[in-house]
Amino acid sequence: MQSVSAVETLVSSPLADLLRLLAVPVFAWAAYRDVATRRVPNETWLPLVAVGLLALALDGLQVLSADPYRQQLFAVHVAVSVGIVAPLGYLFWRLGGFGGADAKAMMVLALLFPEFPQFFLPGEVLPLVRPPLGVFSLTIVSNTVLVGLAYPVVLAARNAVAGHRSPAMFVGKPVPVEDIATEYGSLLETPDGFTRSGLDLDALRMYLRWRGLTLSDLRAAPDRYRDPDSLPPAEERGDPGDGALADGPPVADGGTRVDDSRAETGTADAPATETPTDEWGAAAFLAELDGDAYGTTPEGLREGLEVVTSDESVWMTPGLPFIVPMFVGLVVALTYGDLLYAAMRLVGLVP
Repeated sequence: MQSVSAVETLVSSPLADLLRLLAVPVFAWAAYRDVATRRVPNETWLPLVAVGLLALALDGLQVLSADPYRQQLFAVHVAVSVGIVAPLGYLFWRLGGFGGADAKAMMVLALLFPEFPQFFLPGEVLPLVRPPLGVFSLTIVSNTVLVGLAYPVVLAARNAVAGHRSPAMFVGKPVPVEDIATEYGSLLETPDGFTRSGLDLDALRMYLRWRGLTLSDLRAAPDRYRDPDSLPPAEERGDPGDGALADGPPVADGGTRVDDSRAETGTADAPATETPTDEWGAAAFLAELDGDAYGTTPEGLREGLEVVTSDESVWMTPGLPFIVPMFVGLVVALTYGDLLYAAMRLVGLVP
């Protein structure tokens, strides 16, 4: 913990720091949206980009009247945050480790918080714990990682208490199959057993909407719908959307069944890709998409369909939307400070 006098020399624009607090309600809302819908509108980040640019300009004006050391320190903080932390968010997205919203959130934080903000309370200054480098966006990211690491432990404990013990207990939960059409996440099972790369449930919803089916339809007659000749004609296929729960007709119940006569006799005008070997019409579905279905392959879709039409309960991972631990990491950083540096200091790794 540092005294007020120890950090006074690092004070940037007080107005800029107050403006940066607008990130807290925005990230709270984004975290809620990410849990509820797994989607965060791009427009969410635009006001924070404007705030970040304004705050950076105010800091720059403040630093102009400071000593050369303070000016150099400011330049280093901005260079590390904007030049290293922000590109890392983009890199993680390109490598598939982040969703698009996660990458945008990390880049916004890098712009907003190149330096530690300061909030003066009676006899204290927040954040309490400040590492020597002083790049606040790095502190938020390290806090986020530590918060995220606690999630598997909590999940495993909940599964153990409920009597659900499996190799998947650290990353998932068992769910009745009839409920997965209204869940976000991905399967942790194939017909051959446990997998970390099972069918994304958004892709399952896209497939069902494309065929005009509900999950109950599929489970009631898997042999019928496994036959690619049961696919409806191209002009009768639905818009798959992006798999969001609110995007398109419901797929948990109330869907439109494929006509029985067509399902039994096949369709004469089926595309050439719909061959007898294309079980479930998986390849035909993916070939028609303008883009992809969250990296789903025809084989992966077939394996997932076999699981959801044959089992009564399945392990799935809800995942932890990265913006949720990012929001927690931000709040902890603004109040307590750097968790990793505090832990290292506690065990004597740093002075």
